[in-house]
Amino acid sequence: MSTVLRAPYTTDKNALDQWLLHREWPSRDLAAPPAGSSLKPVQGDPGLPVLGHSLEMLRLGVNYAMRRYETYGPVSWVRAFGVRMVSATGPDATQVVLANKDKAYSQQGWEYFLGPFFNRGLMLLDFEEHLYHRRLMQLAFTADRLSGYLNQVGEVVRSQVDSWAARDGFPVFPALKQLTLDVATKVFMASSIGGDSERVTRAFVDTVRAGTALVRLPVGRWGAGLRGRKVLEDYFRRSLPAKRASDSDDLFAALCHARTDDGEMFTDEDVVNHMIFLMMAAHDTSTIATSAVTYYLGKNPDWQARVREESLALGDGPLTVEALSALPALDLVLKESLRLVAPVPWMVRKTVKDTDLLGHHLPAGVFVTTLAWVNHLLPEYWTDPYRFDPDRFSAERREDKSHRFAYMPFGGGVHKCIGMHFGTYEVKALVHELVRRFEWSIDEAYEVRWDPTALPVPKDGLPISLRRR
Repeated sequence: MSTVLRAPYTTDKNALDQWLLHREWPSRDLAAPPAGSSLKPVQGDPGLPVLGHSLEMLRLGVNYAMRRYETYGPVSWVRAFGVRMVSATGPDATQVVLANKDKAYSQQGWEYFLGPFFNRGLMLLDFEEHLYHRRLMQLAFTADRLSGYLNQVGEVVRSQVDSWAARDGFPVFPALKQLTLDVATKVFMASSIGGDSERVTRAFVDTVRAGTALVRLPVGRWGAGLRGRKVLEDYFRRSLPAKRASDSDDLFAALCHARTDDGEMFTDEDVVNHMIFLMMAAHDTSTIATSAVTYYLGKNPDWQARVREESLALGDGPLTVEALSALPALDLVLKESLRLVAPVPWMVRKTVKDTDLLGHHLPAGVFVTTLAWVNHLLPEYWTDPYRFDPDRFSAERREDKSHRFAYMPFGGGVHKCIGMHFGTYEVKALVHELVRRFEWSIDEAYEVRWDPTALPVPKDGLPISLRRR
């Protein structure tokens, strides 16, 4: 590749990280292509003994992924977390994997990392079974239900943000995480976690972080994830009988009552599995997205003023889909924030048969990762890609249309996020209420550091100077 890209995000500039980022290993082929074929072997390297490239992924995140792309191009392989992994980087490679026209790429890739913690969540299901579960679950995300959910989002946000204690150094990430969990429990369960809040929040954090544990035994991070899963199962199972019998309009009840024209319904086990996955996805990704918007608005006061002006003009009316769609500056800022900080930066599949990826031979049984965060930063598709520039999504520019998979904050293909509309409206509702009540700034010299261990979260809680209006 001729283009050399600078590291897009601040990292710890210690000797180990610099060595990991720049250490070069002898290249070798992943597997020999079939005799007589025109396919090329996938090139890469296994990295360190035993650990492979696990440390680079855990410590350097998108900076390491970008470095691999510079070195090998869109298709390469590494050894990490005990398995061989092929990187399908860039929109073209991503499209092959996520479109999955020959059904060679299975969700079994997620099963290896997340199966013990998010057992049979929608993201882990394949092919016809996935389609069946998705169709049933879609009944919980109809337009009418979305409108009902949004009313509840507004109520929770207004009651919670009024209690925030404005000050310098306000750690906004943990505050947003608690807020989005409160929103999720209200909208998805028509209840409050109450005294279980700290325990359930810890359980979700532990289950998300466990998938990248280096030791896959019931100790350390892996063990914490297993214990967290048990906490969540017990929590949802206790509420299940009452939800089956209720006429509530929350998502938990919707899953309990979802029924196909043929009368098929989710089992109790299905409902518990889906609730654990949906609750994690809803509040973790919304927290990351809202934190990114807060960060960039703090660093760009002109855009914060534009967003605030729109929200003040909207007034105190109910937060409907129509109202939130009438905030064009916020829409641009959210899209740009999701580009610069992809809430789900990577997705993983596993090949179930030999296949061809951009002219490279992939054997059956290898893990394949697509890297949305890297796609969002490639100069082939984005002008000055590391600069905060919401107008790149304006009708006049629409840089996100350069390629179908250049911009993919909600994934792609048949596994595209089922809750993307709800998630978008939720983040808009959160920011709408925040800008009406507060102004905030971030020191010009401060650069957030995103922890790449699992989903990207700010390492220091993202301190801001928060003032009431």
